Amino acid sequence: MRSPPPHTRKIARERIAILFARAREFFDEDPAVSRRCVALARRIAMRQRVRIDRVFRRQFCRHCHAFLVPGRNMRVRIHRGKVIVTCRECGRQMRYPLEERHETREG
Repeated sequence: MRSPPPHTRKIARERIAILFARAREFFDEDPAVSRRCVALARRIAMRQRVRIDRVFRRQFCRHCHAFLVPGRNMRVRIHRGKVIVTCRECGRQMRYPLEERHETREG
């Protein structure tokens, strides 16, 4: 099976970004619509064999694929150099390394 042409991958990335923006917009009104937007974005990524950017990957649960909003259906904790994200929909935890901040020195 051949890989999709580069221009279709670019279109897929744009559509994924649009779907995550829509998921953020519709979360307050109807969380089911945001879940559907995430499902569509995942489906586009799988079909076009495009990786979902890290920023977007961390906005949905790996297990139940719910769109996550801190304080609403997601809990964020920092422990031993890791960010621990708990999905309140399914209760599963995801761990990400804590990114170091690079401070600029004023001289």
